[in-house]
Amino acid sequence: FVVFGSYCGTCIFNTADLNCQMTDLLYTEKDLVTSLKDYVQAEESKLEKIKKWADKLDSLSATATQDPEGFLGHPVNAFKLMKRLNTEWAELESLVLKDMTDVFISNLTIQRQYFPTNEDQTGAAKALLRLQDTYQLDTNTISTGNLPGVTYRSTMTAEDCFELGKIAYTEADYYHTELWMAQALKQLDEGEESAVDKVTVLDYLSYAIYQQGEMERALELTNRLLEIDPDHQRANSNVKYFEYQLKKQHQEESEKAMKGQEKREKRAPKTKRKRTNDPLPERNRYEQLCRGEGVKLTPRRQSRLFCRYFDNGRSPRYLLGPVKQEDEWDSPRIVRYHDIISESEIATVKELAKPRLRRATISNPVTGVLETAHYRISKSAWLTAYEHPVVAKINQRIEDITGLNMDTAEELQVANYGVGGQYEPHFDFGRKDEPDAFKELGTGNRIATWLFYMSNVTAGGATVFPDVGAAVWPIKGTAVFWYNLFASGEGDYSTRHAACPVLVGNKWVSNKWIHERGQEFRRPCGLTEVE
Repeated sequence: FVVFGSYCGTCIFNTADLNCQMTDLLYTEKDLVTSLKDYVQAEESKLEKIKKWADKLDSLSATATQDPEGFLGHPVNAFKLMKRLNTEWAELESLVLKDMTDVFISNLTIQRQYFPTNEDQTGAAKALLRLQDTYQLDTNTISTGNLPGVTYRSTMTAEDCFELGKIAYTEADYYHTELWMAQALKQLDEGEESAVDKVTVLDYLSYAIYQQGEMERALELTNRLLEIDPDHQRANSNVKYFEYQLKKQHQEESEKAMKGQEKREKRAPKTKRKRTNDPLPERNRYEQLCRGEGVKLTPRRQSRLFCRYFDNGRSPRYLLGPVKQEDEWDSPRIVRYHDIISESEIATVKELAKPRLRRATISNPVTGVLETAHYRISKSAWLTAYEHPVVAKINQRIEDITGLNMDTAEELQVANYGVGGQYEPHFDFGRKDEPDAFKELGTGNRIATWLFYMSNVTAGGATVFPDVGAAVWPIKGTAVFWYNLFASGEGDYSTRHAACPVLVGNKWVSNKWIHERGQEFRRPCGLTEVE
């Protein structure tokens, strides 16, 4: 596996749900398990009472039926028989009918309002598939829980694999349907006991393979299905269809060959595309960078990157205690500041943000309205400077270090990316074809971005710049900064960037989008377009 990041130089649900909310669900489930065990104990206690009563009567009946007349000749036995049938059996009936589920069902009903929905489960499945593609993980690696840096290894059952494949199937994603149905079949073939059967798995698998154009393999798997269940109606129909189509295909090829219209050549196997109609042109480069692959700086360019102590031109606040600044990339210039936010400040920001975290939004390029998007999977909250001294202090720190005015900047945005959480390649600034992107703010375009890393990430979660090949890895307590606009006000298109999916762990960041207004004398305009 890739080693995700280092200190200097190599350096964000659907379940990319919040770690804090997922943690709440764990405690909810723990509470339900306790309630369930209480219910089981109550049922066992009830059954134990019934068993003792049955054993006692079994012994009594065995004795009584050996000499019924003699037994009933005893007046106490006659009385007790009347008493048992009239009273005790009624009490036993009440005990048997007593519902021990009330407390458990009541608790379950209360907690159910916090349960994930079908949409959440589908989102979690998509997140897993997204991780599989981005980090090139095979199904067996995921199923056995053999992920980099994991502390709590978790395996998937054949039923889990089947359910994942079925979700892909409902999305008409036959590539992933095949992968996960094949994994489910593999585990069943290895002898795993499961509620899902081979016939069902083979039915899905053969259809997914057929949809990808491999009719011979689909026929082979369907025949295997019929060996298990010869009366399977759909499989029998599919076999006839596959055989007819293959026969027709072979006849057409023979006719062409006989007429000399086709040279006899070995046909290359059909290649499968993981995605169809993918709207992201730089997908491959983006995913390569997320894996720690791709473009590397030449030694000459690398030699121009330095680590230094920085006081921003003898700023009074940093003259005696300058900050640690590290060059991450040369063009666009990306710098990292180390030890720039303390543990206590991070804890305060997170505590302020947690109660108000919501699914993150993006600015619609046409209307300027904030809305959710499938390519940004995280939750975020906005913190204002006046609500807590720590937020005001952080804003002032950004101003002192960058030299830019924070009065027109957007509020501090806090974002949490759970497993699978990502933000696909995007620009922070408004392009020329988006004239109304930030019109309602009245503060001009986003001139620069400041990004705090408030957690380490076990694997994944890098911030990457696909156009130039830069990858910045999360280091807790650091921040990165770059300009989105040239001094001329023109957008720097090389700053297109993305937050890679979190593979293992949990990622917290906070960012400040700084706007043009108020920077006229702090960052004067350049004389050329790209200056």
